[in-house]
Amino acid sequence: MSRNLFKTKKYATSKVYRSRPSELKGTEEEKPIVPQGIMTKCPNCGSVIYTKLLMKNRKICECGYYFKISAYERLAMILDEDSFIETDHQLTTRDPLNFPGYADKLVKTQTETGLIDGLVTGKGTIFGMPTYIGVMDASFFMGSMGTAIGEKLTRMFEKATDERLPVIIYTASGGARMQEGIFSLMQMAKVSAAAAKHSDAGLLYITVLTNPTTGGVTASFAMLGDIILAEPGALIGFAGPRVIEQTIGQKLPEGFQRSEFLLEHGFVDKIVTRDKQKDTLGLLLKLHNKEAKQLSSASLMTEPKPDSEDNADED
Repeated sequence: MSRNLFKTKKYATSKVYRSRPSELKGTEEEKPIVPQGIMTKCPNCGSVIYTKLLMKNRKICECGYYFKISAYERLAMILDEDSFIETDHQLTTRDPLNFPGYADKLVKTQTETGLIDGLVTGKGTIFGMPTYIGVMDASFFMGSMGTAIGEKLTRMFEKATDERLPVIIYTASGGARMQEGIFSLMQMAKVSAAAAKHSDAGLLYITVLTNPTTGGVTASFAMLGDIILAEPGALIGFAGPRVIEQTIGQKLPEGFQRSEFLLEHGFVDKIVTRDKQKDTLGLLLKLHNKEAKQLSSASLMTEPKPDSEDNADED
């Protein structure tokens, strides 16, 4: 009875040790495969988020960080279901300068993104109200503006002017495309002229600035909207803050060139979160339609009578 009941058998440890290598080997062979892309890490707070949950939350992290979003994802969030009709889908650049390696990079980027160029344009409805809309995609050459993008935007403004419809453009760009040189810079004036004709016709033009909106895009059509909206925390400017600091030799204010800074200084009319953008754009379109109808009816009341009617009264 005095025997130690808790004494470990001598062979127990060695037996377990001898069995571990084979068990570990089996574990390595049976290691589960985690599907690629099932999780996404936030570059701002470092949180790891289920990608499906992130998509459900419109690609916004709980910390408030806005992930980049593709053009077609944006269109699905903003437009009524099955209302979008894409225009000039196959329009692409001809590599006007024969820039070394540019043609190959174009084909590679088109294959990777499924886009022909960094802009999708078309016609759709928001709460039943028709509008032309263009959305830039930063995944294609950082949304840089080349000849194809300039031509697509110009055609969109011309169609909207002919049909007397408003235009909405979502910007996301690093500026003019350097591989197309002066031809890309010409698009600034070209698109701005088309936007001016649209404005002269008394039609509404809304821009929504997203991260980033810089360079020649900012210096042209991005800041020409009758109403300029922006997403929270978006970088908006011409030259980047680091370039400006190196040029002037001074430290820039905190938050310089972010949408909140631009709102405070009067360059942006309103900052709108992604979940509120469709409602906001719908309200603006509704208000503009109402004002347009009032103006047209007022102009009809003040129009002079035809000469034949004047003569009839005189007789």
